[in-house]
Amino acid sequence: MTADTPLLDTVATPDDLRKLKPEQLQQLADELRAEVIDAVSATGGHLGSGLGVVELTTAIHYVFNTPDDKLIWDVGHQCYPHKILTGRRDRIRTLRQKDGLSGFTKRSESEYDPFGAAHAATSISAALGMAVARDLKKEDNRIVAVIGDGSMSAGMAYEAMNNAGDRASQLTVILNDNDMSIAPPVGAMSAYLARVASSGSYIGFRNFAKQLARRFPKQLEKVAAKAEEYGRGMVTGGTMFEELGFYYVGPIDGHNLDHLIPVLENVREIKDGPVLVHVVTQKGKGYEFAENAGDKYHGVAKFDVVSGKQHKAKGNAPSYTSVFGDQLVKEAARDERIVGITAAMPAGTGLDKFMKAYPARCFDVGIAEQHAVTFAGGLAAEGLIPFAAIYSTFLQRAYDSVVHDVALQNLPVRFALDRAGLVGADGATHAGAFDTAFLGCLPNMVLMAAGDEAELVHMTHTAARYDEHPIAFRFPRGEGVGVEMPETPKFLEIGKGRVLKEGTKVALLSYGGRLNECLKAAEMLGAKGLSTTVADARFAKPLDHDLVRSLASEHEVLLTVEEGSEGGFGAFVLHFLAKDGTLDQGLKVRTLTLPDRYQDQAGPRDMYDEARLTAEHIASCAATLFEGAASVAGGVA
Repeated sequence: MTADTPLLDTVATPDDLRKLKPEQLQQLADELRAEVIDAVSATGGHLGSGLGVVELTTAIHYVFNTPDDKLIWDVGHQCYPHKILTGRRDRIRTLRQKDGLSGFTKRSESEYDPFGAAHAATSISAALGMAVARDLKKEDNRIVAVIGDGSMSAGMAYEAMNNAGDRASQLTVILNDNDMSIAPPVGAMSAYLARVASSGSYIGFRNFAKQLARRFPKQLEKVAAKAEEYGRGMVTGGTMFEELGFYYVGPIDGHNLDHLIPVLENVREIKDGPVLVHVVTQKGKGYEFAENAGDKYHGVAKFDVVSGKQHKAKGNAPSYTSVFGDQLVKEAARDERIVGITAAMPAGTGLDKFMKAYPARCFDVGIAEQHAVTFAGGLAAEGLIPFAAIYSTFLQRAYDSVVHDVALQNLPVRFALDRAGLVGADGATHAGAFDTAFLGCLPNMVLMAAGDEAELVHMTHTAARYDEHPIAFRFPRGEGVGVEMPETPKFLEIGKGRVLKEGTKVALLSYGGRLNECLKAAEMLGAKGLSTTVADARFAKPLDHDLVRSLASEHEVLLTVEEGSEGGFGAFVLHFLAKDGTLDQGLKVRTLTLPDRYQDQAGPRDMYDEARLTAEHIASCAATLFEGAASVAGGVA
């Protein structure tokens, strides 16, 4: 199905948009919405959030002089309509594909993307930095940040607002309230009030009143200021933002262009201090299936536009996420002290199952990973067994809490790190590349990685039973490898790995999700006459010294294989071997990791091939090393 978009076809950039008459804008918005639906049906991606900001996107680009005026989206997955209107429509059906458009804003992609955004609540901080830079350079453009889709639950947004409210810099923050969490549905009266409150005459009168009040005794001046502030706050609901130093306008209907455009035009002319415009939108607006099932249509696979049916391939094995969620429910049935914590990702982390089974023991703290970790620390300090289920990439946001509030105090918080490694279409911003490196350097921390879905069952059970130190276990996105699932979980001996296949010449030591590729590589090497051992480290910390020592001393070549950055598991192995003296014995050793750069989105197979972490690359590296070792020794043994 291809959308009929005669008016949108005439708009290549916002300059074209600004040539339209106001009465044409609703037609443009309708066509833009149809184009978003049609494009995402072909590529998959984030749908509901983008549909909710179609009119808002149209209005912003119509009123503000982008790209000279800077527009920052937060979170970035709201930006599909923005991309279509800013010269990228011809590539919109390459979203989230190899060499295609990013699913988020990206500075290198377009001058209309002044700041990349894929993690939430960064926009106001970045926008304030741009506003101050503009002022220092004595320029006169506008800075606009659109924040929404849960981002206002993150503390960073309020830190930024507190800072911005203390300055006189022009800054416009548009709060996209798409779940009516702050205000109820709005109508003509609130639109009228918002228009009046943002008008030059009202602001001029307000400033005149302030000047007049300064001639009163100090106490009367304060009373007058508070009366105006709270009087307006009682009507609009914006008192909290006023307290943070923002001039509040709203709430207004984010789907009514007749309301949006006059308010934005008024706000554009406000040059003295920061303004917050509160806009209420509906997630999934204009597409029935997305309106009625926002959770299922937040992020979608390819789908049929008419029926709404998503084309999800049926897997042969359960997903790692579901394996963790199911096992945690079983552990919780055995121990009532087990609690779950998620930072606004219950379904994404598998905790939705736990939440359904034990609603009083599961806590969704919003997009607030730092709080989630310290909150978990408090639970652990009181003897509970907290599982903080957080994507690897999002745990980065809570690092100080992990260091100071958990590891330093040796509190047994359990970290279940989903999406560890490459994540395909979500690209570099969501890849879980660094957790082994940044957690492994912390005293008191135990690190595990599941080599397959059965191992994840055992690791979830082990984490539930282990209470000496904080413990983290990582597992990849997607389906398992199809191994037989255990009927009964077992407690893994801390710091001990396992050998799956024994050989004599080459040793492959895997940590995490590349274990199956190592087994395949061993078969390839065996076909070349290179007898190969395959071991699963299970633990990066504490490291299994006996296993590493035996692999290094009994083989000519040792490869460590991990789906993580340099400085992680392989570095820990090399550090031990250097101290142990094994490297002095002529061992050929290599650490296979993710490349030391950010990988753009692509299909999983393409990304692993690019990272040289497929069975073919592993086998090739081992064979090359062995041949080099043999030639140094004077011939092939």
